[in-house]
Amino acid sequence: MLIADRYDVDDLPLGRGGMGAVHRGLDRRLGRRVAIKLLRVPGGDEELEERFAREARILATLDHPGAPTLYDFGAHDDRLFQVMQFVEGVTLDDLLAEHGPLPVPWAAAIAAQAAAVLSAAHTRAVCHRDLKPANLMLCPDGSVKVMDFGLAVLREADTARFTRAGQLLGTPSYMAPEQIQRGHAEPRSDLYALGCVLHEMLTGRPVFTGPTAYAVFDKQVKEPAPVVPGVPRELNALLAATLAKDPSMRPSGAEVLYAHLVPFARDLPPLPGFLHPATVLSPSRMYARMVGLSGQR
Repeated sequence: MLIADRYDVDDLPLGRGGMGAVHRGLDRRLGRRVAIKLLRVPGGDEELEERFAREARILATLDHPGAPTLYDFGAHDDRLFQVMQFVEGVTLDDLLAEHGPLPVPWAAAIAAQAAAVLSAAHTRAVCHRDLKPANLMLCPDGSVKVMDFGLAVLREADTARFTRAGQLLGTPSYMAPEQIQRGHAEPRSDLYALGCVLHEMLTGRPVFTGPTAYAVFDKQVKEPAPVVPGVPRELNALLAATLAKDPSMRPSGAEVLYAHLVPFARDLPPLPGFLHPATVLSPSRMYARMVGLSGQR
């Protein structure tokens, strides 16, 4: 399929979500691979159309290496489309399905990178609202991309506007208690979700499960997260704080959570089959290393 007289779109999607399907594509004009998200909008569904457009605006303004770059946005026949940077890598849920629990250094490194992206988003008054393993991509050079801002809100006023009556938007296993009880999302709600992801990286399974979404909601609101065996006591303490039911008891910001995670992200072991070995030249690693050094001056 050709859209906008410019983008070739593969028929088979790479993945699907609540805000459309993502396809591999080719930008004929520039000769580069792209990812194209397509959303078929039922007649008259203005809320769905506006949410898709809002996601495009968020990606366009986020401007962070840990989020995919948006190249184009528009409409084609009965569909809306976003054209984005094509990201090579594996989603965290696929990584966990194949690898099982991750070593502490890698779990901390992935969570710290996600926290850095959240810090940039929260600075721009953006809450992701749907952070989960399926929305985190681990690239072959070890970098992490935060994907799918389809449920993100630009400000608290958007929450009521973009929450359908009687419907909680998000994924039960990663929703903060305040999202479940009041439909309220704030930066610390994203930190709670990241805490759920970190717990899952360390154990290989979601922190709370149940036969129904409502059973999971009940646990999210009432049950403390179990201690993870075999990890440093300080990391369990950080998890307990990040997964506190009261938002005021969580880290005060994504940059604070990042700072607490950094000490655990040392001496990262290889992940064969998922990452390029350290001996493979990576311009991204070279650049990031110098950026890190420049911050120590």
